[in-house]
Amino acid sequence: MVETNGARERRWDVDGLRIAGLEWGSEEGLPVLALHGWMDHAASFAELAPRLNGCHVVALDLSGQGLSGHRAAHASYNIWDDLPQILRVLDALGWKECVLLGHSRGANIAALLAAAMPERVRGFIALDSLAPEPVAQDFVTTLRAYLTEVPTQAARPPRSFPTREAYIARRAGQGNARAVAEALAERALEEGSEGWHLRGDRRLFASSAAKLDRDDVEAVLRAIRAPVLNIWAADGIRARREGTAELARWGAELIADYESVEIAGDHHFHLDPDAAEQIAKAMTEWRARKL
Repeated sequence: MVETNGARERRWDVDGLRIAGLEWGSEEGLPVLALHGWMDHAASFAELAPRLNGCHVVALDLSGQGLSGHRAAHASYNIWDDLPQILRVLDALGWKECVLLGHSRGANIAALLAAAMPERVRGFIALDSLAPEPVAQDFVTTLRAYLTEVPTQAARPPRSFPTREAYIARRAGQGNARAVAEALAERALEEGSEGWHLRGDRRLFASSAAKLDRDDVEAVLRAIRAPVLNIWAADGIRARREGTAELARWGAELIADYESVEIAGDHHFHLDPDAAEQIAKAMTEWRARKL
């Protein structure tokens, strides 16, 4: 496993909120902004990022996760709420445009940014996702779930574990490879007087205030102007969820410049050394053709 101490720690103050991250490569390299999945963090790219030769990779701990601060009591964690913070980090880096690299929820966030701000996105690489799955749910029901779940989750104590090993065993029991669970533990957990607890903001477990329907998702995909490389895990979410498999088909139909490839592994395949090597190779070849 590639150690995260091969990376450089970064910090930014954005609208009074501390955003943490990790950085690999020379500042002269191709700028790549990496966005992690739900309840993961920047270190989820610790295997892949060092393999991206010629790239300057900056991976964020999205707010409320990893070492980044939690949002104010009145704020929310809708998927689009990350976008203004991401743009401010890009400005702080001095990046007028970059390649977006997103995994899972991070890919969904990246898709929204690529659609809404195409002038800031030179390319988009999506790992085992592409965009938010459309939801056929009426707005009032979704809004009610948000209004009831956010205060309920906020009032709960952080999810805790008696030992660090208990967290690793739980993630392994949910389908993660043990090496993946170990890699994520360091930045996801904080030790307290009564064991270990998740750093992540409990409000991330609550419903969004609204969700995208089919028309919304199709509009997002059509609006993406940057070339897209969609890398799917053979045993990832596309194999288990028809909605995600349909998104892959929509990507090929609706995105102007879309390519996809499948690589052996599970949803966190980018943390497996062999899969990370294959992902890096696919990205390098795509970059040579498209960028």
